[in-house]
Amino acid sequence: MSDKQRILLVDDDPNISHLVRLYLEKNGYEVEECDRGDKAMEAFHRFQPALVLLDIMLPGMDGLEVLREIRKVSKVPAIMLTAKDETFDKVLGLELGADDYITKPFENKEMVARVKAVLRRAPEQQEAAQPAKEQDDCLRFPELTVSLKRYEVTYEGKEVEMPPKELEVLYYLASHPNMVFTREQLLEQVWEFDFFGDSRTVDVHIKRLREKLPDSEQYGWKIHTVWRVGYKFEYKPV
Repeated sequence: MSDKQRILLVDDDPNISHLVRLYLEKNGYEVEECDRGDKAMEAFHRFQPALVLLDIMLPGMDGLEVLREIRKVSKVPAIMLTAKDETFDKVLGLELGADDYITKPFENKEMVARVKAVLRRAPEQQEAAQPAKEQDDCLRFPELTVSLKRYEVTYEGKEVEMPPKELEVLYYLASHPNMVFTREQLLEQVWEFDFFGDSRTVDVHIKRLREKLPDSEQYGWKIHTVWRVGYKFEYKPV
C-alpha cells in the first residue's frame, strides 16, 4: 500500500481535474477523482482520503450537501472549489465545516500551498507527530472545557459539536485569556500560512462559536470583539 497522502478530488470539469491531479501527483500525493456529487461518499469511504478537494457545483448532489454528509461521519479536512465569487457560498461552506475555499480560476501553486497548510493542521496528523506528548492540554473555565488532544468541547455539561477549525480558534483564544489578536494573527496562528482569502473567514468562525456558546457572560468569560482590532477571550472570574 502506498504511504503517500491521499486526496479525493470531486469536480465535474475534466480539464480542471486533470491539471489538478497532475500537479498534486507531482507534489507527492495520491489522487482519486470523482465527477459526481452523488458518487462522492462512496469514493470517500472506499478511498479514505487525508483531504477532500470539493467543487460546489456538481451533478447529482452539490458540494455543500456532500460536505454535510462527510461531516456526519468524519472530520477529514476539506477545501471547497467554486467558480463563484459570492460571499454566500464561501461563508456557508465554512459554516458547514470546510477548512478553506479556493475560487476558480486558481494557480496550481496556490492550490498546493493550501493543501499542504490544511494537512499540517489535520488533527490526526497533529497527534501522530507528537506521540509522546502526554501533558494535559485541556483548558478549563466555568462550564467550559476545551481539549485539543481529543478535539472535544464541553459547555454546560454537554459536548458541543464543532468543526476542527472552530475548535482550534476557540482553543487558541482561550489559551491566551484577555489577549487581543487581529484577524490576520489568528489566520496565521490557526491556519499556519498566509491566507489567500479575506479576514471574513475569522468572523465566520467567531460567529459560529458564539452561537454554540450562548450566554457565557454569566460564567465570567466570552469571546469579545475589540473594535477595529480583532478578538479576545475575555475572562473575568465571577
